[in-house]
Amino acid sequence: MTRPLRDQVVVVTGASSGIGRATTALLGEKGAAVVLAARNREALENAAAETERAGGRALAVVTDVAAWDQVQALAAAAVQRFGRIDTWVNNAAISAYGTVEQMEIDEIQRIVQVNLMGQVHGMKAALAKMREQGQGTIINVASALAERAVPLQAAYCATKHGVKGFTEALRLELESERIPIDVVLVMPSSVNTPLFKHARSKVGVQPMPIPPVYEPRVVAEAIARLAEHPQRQVVVGGSGKALVTGQRLSPSLLDRYMTWRRQMITQQLTQQPDDGVDNFERPLPGPGSVDGDFGDRSKGVSLYTRYLEMSPNRKRAALLIAALGLGAAVRKLAR
Repeated sequence: MTRPLRDQVVVVTGASSGIGRATTALLGEKGAAVVLAARNREALENAAAETERAGGRALAVVTDVAAWDQVQALAAAAVQRFGRIDTWVNNAAISAYGTVEQMEIDEIQRIVQVNLMGQVHGMKAALAKMREQGQGTIINVASALAERAVPLQAAYCATKHGVKGFTEALRLELESERIPIDVVLVMPSSVNTPLFKHARSKVGVQPMPIPPVYEPRVVAEAIARLAEHPQRQVVVGGSGKALVTGQRLSPSLLDRYMTWRRQMITQQLTQQPDDGVDNFERPLPGPGSVDGDFGDRSKGVSLYTRYLEMSPNRKRAALLIAALGLGAAVRKLAR
């Protein structure tokens, strides 16, 4: 049985900006004790202060998730300060935009080290503490691109596919041993975060999220709910669900849709020249922020997520109705 958030200790990586920062602020509102991890000390401490102003308790631990010893130290700091870890949210990520031919091997390796191994490190560190406690929840933030890759983001997509596979394997191992630790996969749609401003660009212009775009708070709300009511897997945003469903129904048709007039490439590119600044090897200075540069086109709510995806019974009923409707249509056409 999971604790209410007001009684939980939650570790969040990638907490200095975007989804991670929106999540820590919301956890603060719920009264949780939050351990924030990221590389940028200034932004991390600002996020911790916001969490405390919202009503929570906060501990900022400067951490590069690509380094296993630093993630181990993060887990130890959380337990030393608050006594346990109830929920661990693996969220830190970096990105680069370019074709496979344009990407250097060391750039691909860095993305794998942060996005995939960073989450593996988090899972291992959390698992060690939660086994001792006999309970806990691990929430891994992947992407709808964990199910369906897109051009210009081969390395990023590969890491998110890897997170999904590692998550599923760990969940099965724990279930086989009847260990009461929940492992949750969150797959957001495009989100208006600073990730795109911070990404490395090999294409000459600054990248942008594939529309439609959601605000980070939409994902944060899902994560907060999952910390109290874990589910196996959740897609945040109706557009992400449509992408996942399309991939499962007809990958080849989705291929044709994406390559038609090169739309899946052009939808990821702004008209602004790249400034050559990224957070690939080291964090960017500054106070950090929750939102990116696309607030004028982002949605502050996902009705699909709120009323279907986060409600397993409603989701099952909707899928059953859709399946029955599809079956009736097929039978009618067959007559």
